[in-house]
Amino acid sequence: MDSAPSTETVVQAIQTLYHNPDPACKERASAWLGELQRSVFAWEVADQLLRNGQDLETSYFAAQTMRTKIQYAFHELPQSAHQSLKESLLNHAQNLVSNASPVIITQLALALADLALQVAGWKCPAKELIEKFGNTVGNLPFLLEVLTVLPEEVSSLLIHVNSRSLRLGANRRGEVIEELAGSCDLVVQLLIACTQSCAADSRVQAKVYRCLGSWFNLGVIQGEAVATSQLLNAPFQAMHNPETVSSVHEAACDCICSALYVAEDITRYESLANCLFQGVISLSEPYHLSVAQEDIDKSLNYCRVFTELAESFLELMMAAPGQGLGDLRILDLLLACVGHCQYEVAEITFNFWYRLSEVLYKRDSTNLNTIFKPYFQRLINSLSEHCRMDEDHEGIPDETDDFADFRIRVSELIKDVVFIVGSINVFTQLFRNLAETPNTTWDVTEAHMYVMSAVAKNLMPFSVHSSSDESEVVPQVLQAVLNLPQDAHIAVRYTGTQLVGELCEWIDRHPDVLDSVLNFLLAGLQHPKLGSVSATSLQNICAACREQMARHFKGLLQIVEALDNLHISNEAAVGLLKGISLILTKMPHDQLAVGLRALCQIQANRLSQLIVQNESVKEGTRTDPTIFLDRLASIFSLFQYRHTAPEVQNGQIHPCQQVVQEVWPVLSDTCNKYQADIRIVERCCRCIRFAVRCVGKQSAGLLQPLVTQMVNVYQVHQHSCFLYLGSILVDEYGMEEGCRSGLLDMLKAFCGPTFQLLKTGGLRNHPDTIDDLFRLCARFVQRCPLVILHSEMIDAILECAMAASTLDHRDANASVMKFLRDLVHTAIANDCDDDYQVRRDMVEKLMVVRGPQLVQSLMSATVFYLPSYMLPDVADVVFELMRYNRASFCVWLEHALKALPTETTGGAINATHKQLTDFHKQITSAEEVKTVSSALRDFSRLYR
Repeated sequence: MDSAPSTETVVQAIQTLYHNPDPACKERASAWLGELQRSVFAWEVADQLLRNGQDLETSYFAAQTMRTKIQYAFHELPQSAHQSLKESLLNHAQNLVSNASPVIITQLALALADLALQVAGWKCPAKELIEKFGNTVGNLPFLLEVLTVLPEEVSSLLIHVNSRSLRLGANRRGEVIEELAGSCDLVVQLLIACTQSCAADSRVQAKVYRCLGSWFNLGVIQGEAVATSQLLNAPFQAMHNPETVSSVHEAACDCICSALYVAEDITRYESLANCLFQGVISLSEPYHLSVAQEDIDKSLNYCRVFTELAESFLELMMAAPGQGLGDLRILDLLLACVGHCQYEVAEITFNFWYRLSEVLYKRDSTNLNTIFKPYFQRLINSLSEHCRMDEDHEGIPDETDDFADFRIRVSELIKDVVFIVGSINVFTQLFRNLAETPNTTWDVTEAHMYVMSAVAKNLMPFSVHSSSDESEVVPQVLQAVLNLPQDAHIAVRYTGTQLVGELCEWIDRHPDVLDSVLNFLLAGLQHPKLGSVSATSLQNICAACREQMARHFKGLLQIVEALDNLHISNEAAVGLLKGISLILTKMPHDQLAVGLRALCQIQANRLSQLIVQNESVKEGTRTDPTIFLDRLASIFSLFQYRHTAPEVQNGQIHPCQQVVQEVWPVLSDTCNKYQADIRIVERCCRCIRFAVRCVGKQSAGLLQPLVTQMVNVYQVHQHSCFLYLGSILVDEYGMEEGCRSGLLDMLKAFCGPTFQLLKTGGLRNHPDTIDDLFRLCARFVQRCPLVILHSEMIDAILECAMAASTLDHRDANASVMKFLRDLVHTAIANDCDDDYQVRRDMVEKLMVVRGPQLVQSLMSATVFYLPSYMLPDVADVVFELMRYNRASFCVWLEHALKALPTETTGGAINATHKQLTDFHKQITSAEEVKTVSSALRDFSRLYR
């Protein structure tokens, strides 16, 4: 946008966006307004529109534009304009508040808050705002809003240190928090006055509670002062009153939860914690009233408060269960919520039960487990009730709806907490509940079986008593499932089949039941609705009972041949093939080779048919090659792991080698035919990767044709999976002298199209290419460093790595840093090797030219671009540079730090001279990479 548009033009575009019925016109208007918001002219336009106050849409657009400009583009304004912007916003707020829409008030409040945070010269903004807006009742909604969002924005920055919007820096954040703490008493007095003078105004009351909660979250409120004031009673009174409107009830709940969160620091907030405990315990009766009135929203609010109380006082419950603030009535409140008829209420408590079980597991105290065991028994019983499906449900359980997600979370929770109660005890109790209840409905049976499935894999006989229960109960359950009548509800049969699969480890210890289990699952495979779950259960049986299943391999092979005629999802089919392949790992080499050939040939034949038939590909159907590529990959993948790979002695032919060679032509043809389809090519490369890893260097016969094909296709289609596959080949063959020249030629052939792609498309748009390129380069450095160091491409590769060091894509950046770290490491690794001095000289030659630039790139990435969780990778490179040449690194780092900006746009100091000096000393004197990582993380916070 070259010039500022008139306000009339902007208003017309806004009207088009909101009111024109033509979608094309709306889209054009939206694009134009977006361009305006990104331009420097947006400041003046938004200011003028706010001054005019023409209508709701225009004023909202203007307020929202002003907020986003302050948040994301504050650097566009000179410091001389900050005071006038502040005065303008205050004037707009004063003019609009009497009749403005809440959304406009919120945007203006956020704009002022973000401005106050960024302008270092604006001292004590909360106090100034109270003095300006606190004397008029009509101004209270705006004042309370801005006093709410101001600490909220600071709290958000403390949590999301890596925010790209507001970069205050640690020094400025500290100043702001100190100023807000100084204004806290004034804010509390204002809130107390509001609760007294506006008691009948629900809108103001809700804002008061939100505001109080916001200041609690920031941690600047003096707990003692609030605990003894009437202000803390107000949200509890609101939650006690059955007539309280929903918005106020929710705001009161949020406020109490915020107070409970800070009260976890019991040494600092003891008085507050005691008041909160008494207040929350008193909410038991109002909760039950909300249940009776079927007010689900209020029930959810009460449950949130109870859960927050339990989480905050968890350590006290551990230290002194049943005493003082460790009162176990808290757990009774939670279990009352778990018993609510709506599972959404119960779900709120899940995180607490996870935390409690984790603490009990770590403490490993029999006494504590005994105290808390009854509560977990009640929890599991209630959860089993929540797992009941609707009695009028037809068909198998729906795996895609919200209730299915809830049941999965229940299963995961029970698996985590069941050690306190004992798996066999839970299993036995559920069985007896069914056995002792006459005329049990199908939904109860299915729910109990579902929970049994969650604990079935842990039915290990740890004691005499549990062993007795196990040998008595499990056979009865298993026989009951295997003998389910054909007219049983399909959901019961479905979950029963799941249960059989989860009992796989028990079945392995009781092989006498294996044949009847297999017959049961074979029948299920042929059922249109039970096929997939039967395949998954059969996979579990194959994995757990490998040695016993070897005699059934021929029968399993017949199932594989018929897979496409069964009602089985591809995911289940892939899983079944994995299970069957695991059986092969227990066979002698000759039988393994025969079985593997048979398994792979079935899938290879399907691929060959697709290539010959030349049908158009429909994803997810039998015309989709990825179905058979995934199946082949699942077979080969198991033979690359140490615990499942066949043992091959030196000089011995790998039993899978011949099969890999036989499958290769089909994979090659598939890659050629579908070379333009990235989805298919990726799966093909994945399959080849597993095949190569499966037989290792014995895949040498594939190397030349594979590399030739990869290079040829890559010249036309820059699929990054070829780069990744190339890294696998370098890893396998890079130390073989005869292969290095060909592998280097492969790298050269890849680099040209790759650099051109990154140059035209940008690094940020191709993170997968960056990731796989530097995986490949890192493999060269690890396996044959002199080959890549001597190549003419190394300088261009290093330059690309420095440019990509600022990329905030986790995997891509990790690969870049891994390459840089390994490159520097070659200069100091294996100093007894004959080529050590050559490697060091080559790296020295690179670092003399590129070292200062590399360190500057790393510091820039640390300060401005990378989130803190990615900095350990940067630390690895920095530490390796110091190990290589500490003296040179000290100079490079000093120059890099001097190039960093000293002040923010708002005039705040980023880092003092002392902080820069301390950081330099801390880094350059570090003897461990952990020290460097911590220093980088702390230093980056000065600029964020």
